[in-house]
Amino acid sequence: MASDYSLLRDYLAAEKRADFTLSFEEIETILDEALPRAAHRAAWWDVSRAPEERMPQREAIIAAGFTATRAVDGKSVRFAKVRVRR
Repeated sequence: MASDYSLLRDYLAAEKRADFTLSFEEIETILDEALPRAAHRAAWWDVSRAPEERMPQREAIIAAGFTATRAVDGKSVRFAKVRVRR
């Protein structure tokens, strides 16, 4: 089970696109391991859900400056860069 999402954080932080989708297979390639079954639930990716609940994948996504939403197909995740208000 994946527990260290620093490789995903680093990948996202280096990404130039502000909005893109990665399949679960692509994410597993980045992590070099399989995602847990829980990753198929939309709530697992939602960075705004239960912020007091520490979840390493959410923390990695937030640290890279992104939000994540599991796609309707249930097999991919849409990442969107968080816009900083000035």
